[in-house]
Amino acid sequence: MEKSVYLDTTILSYLFDERDELKTYTEITFKWWQTQRGKYDIFLSEETLAELNYGDYPNKPKILDEALKIEVLPFNNIVKDVAQFYINNFLMPLKLEGDAFHLAYASVYKIDFLLTWNCNHLANANKKQHVRIINTKLGLSTPEVITPLELFEETENDYK
Repeated sequence: MEKSVYLDTTILSYLFDERDELKTYTEITFKWWQTQRGKYDIFLSEETLAELNYGDYPNKPKILDEALKIEVLPFNNIVKDVAQFYINNFLMPLKLEGDAFHLAYASVYKIDFLLTWNCNHLANANKKQHVRIINTKLGLSTPEVITPLELFEETENDYK
């Protein structure tokens, strides 16, 4: 069984972004997509699809086309309740409830990695312990919340 990866909205939106200020992120995302994606079971959620549909992203048709090729984790009341618990316990901000849903999906479905460029509310070392405490209290697994930079496999050539 391969390790699993949940994609939040930033990954797909950066994949085709052409803005200069995001160039480094888009290059890393594209390289990860081309070289690493096939090594994992990839998932996204209805929340990811909704954010992509309603957002104003450059190259939106390409993003949506790629998103529709990825398995979607179904929404359920457990995901909804966990996301609300995150908000109620100040793990995720109320005004950005999508972040709570991304973490809830990855936790409820026991995903190994939540891949994101959101370093304020998700891939943030200062939040990791709080996430583990809350998820332990809820009896949930805790995904590694990381950026694509942290999910490249080493190869033999790295040591030659």
